[in-house]
Formats: sequence, C-alpha cells, structure tokens
Amino acid sequence: VKGQINFGAGSWSTGNVMNTAKSNTAGAGTQTAGLNFGGFPGPGTTQNYGNTETYNGTNWAEVNDLNTPKRGHSGFGTQTAALAFGGYTTDPGTNLALTELWNGTAWTEVNDLNTRRHDGLSGGGTTSAGITAGGTSTTAKTEVWNGTNWTEVNDLNTARRGAAGAGVSTSALVFGGSDPQKNETEKWNGTNWTEVNNLNTARDFGSGAGVASTAVLCFGGRISGGATANTELYNGTNWAEQNNMGTARYTNGEAGSSVSALGFGGYIPGSNHTTATEEWSAGDTTVTLTDA
Repeated sequence: VKGQINFGAGSWSTGNVMNTAKSNTAGAGTQTAGLNFGGFPGPGTTQNYGNTETYNGTNWAEVNDLNTPKRGHSGFGTQTAALAFGGYTTDPGTNLALTELWNGTAWTEVNDLNTRRHDGLSGGGTTSAGITAGGTSTTAKTEVWNGTNWTEVNDLNTARRGAAGAGVSTSALVFGGSDPQKNETEKWNGTNWTEVNNLNTARDFGSGAGVASTAVLCFGGRISGGATANTELYNGTNWAEQNNMGTARYTNGEAGSSVSALGFGGYIPGSNHTTATEEWSAGDTTVTLTDA
C-alpha cells in the first residue's frame, strides 16, 4: 500500500511580538513551546545577539543567552533541549564551527562542526540525531549529529547557501537557496540526497518547518524583487501554494511543524528588523492510499 498526504489550505494569524527585534536568528521547538536564539539587530552595526527567548503560545520571555553572540547560524530541537551551530561573530569573515547545547536553562559549548559555515545552513532534528547541509561559499557539505559529534556524510547534489530545511537525520528536505536564487528541492533518506520536485517560487533565506521529509512548510524568503510572504506546503511529492504570511520577510526564525508552525523576526525591506510573530495552522488533512 502506498499513500500520499493531502492538505487543505492553511492560514497565518498574528502572535505576540518578541522582546528583541532581529533577523538572521534561529529557532527550535513548537508553536506553543518555541525557542529563538541569536541574531542581528540591523544594518549599520557589527553587533550580534546572544539573546534567547522562549514562547509559550502567547508571549515571549527572555532567558539565558548563548555563550557566543552570533547570526546566520542554525538550530533544531525543542524548547528544553536544542542545538545552535555555525553562524558568524561580529566580523562577517569569521565563520563559526561552534556548537552549543541548550538544556532548558543554559547553553553549554559542545563539539564543533567539521566545516565552519554561516548564511543559511539548513538544519533539522533533535539533540540526539540531527542534520545540517549547505551554507557559506555555496557548499554542498552535509553533516549529521549523533548527540555527541558531527560526522560528514554524502553531499547535496546542488551546492547552495541561504537554503531552508526541515526534518530529522534520517528523513530531511532542503529547498531554495542561492547563488543564484533557487527552487531546487532535495530529499535525504539517511544516506543520500535525491532531487525531487521544485518549489513553485525560487527564493533564498526562507524558513522551513516539518518533522520529516513527507510534510514540510516553506515560508517567507528573499526573491529577486525583495522579500516574499509566499507559503508552500510539501506533501512528500509536490509543493502546493498556500495562504501567504501577513508580512513579507526574510532571514526570520522558525519553529514547529507543517501543521502548526511559528515564524518570528526577520528583515522587512523598508522597515528594518522586526519583532513580529506569526502562527500557522494547516487546513484539513487527508491521506490517499493506493495499491503499490
């Protein structure tokens, strides 16, 4: 028996704002138990944030900072057990391999990535089994995390930076990216990447949410004309257009799944960096089964 997930059109609603406006931030957790960490306060400064906030489904609250302020990094996990990795410090030329582990109270430095990288390295998984791919200098390098160490595995087919991703170490999706802006999508099966059907809208520095490669949400990002609010949903085979975000933005943070996601912060051209938070709720879901 073979199945395909089919989603009704979902929608975004406005949530309460973060305490600190920023872009190039990272996130973990769920819509009702989210985490955001690190980021960039805006043009004209080399400062970065170590700032960390938790979301309880209603409000954001300040908690303990990262040990190393950074932007352009990535992360995954839950509100009580998350990983932050990569990025860069106050000097944009200083890429980081640094990895930090969040235990629900404080961040601790753990073993580094094998390859220093920033600028939209994708990530997905848990603090015991995660994956990252792409990043600085348009790389195809992929690494998996086993709870202790990062290990290099098979590369993406298409090198890219500024990509979004979602999933876990055995079932992940990477989509979009640059240079130039791409709509290419690749699926990870635990061993290799395979090219699958493209996004409808090419973009870089968008966001992704999902717990496996069969149900992933893509939202926001940078397109040739600036920022986009475009939202698409992947059902394991195809991308389908959904209702747009309320505010077009890129380099925003994300948390949650394709059914219930959180988008926060980011850069809004013309109005700078934002505290804005949006909550995604999927439409009705059906599963179609056929004989294999």
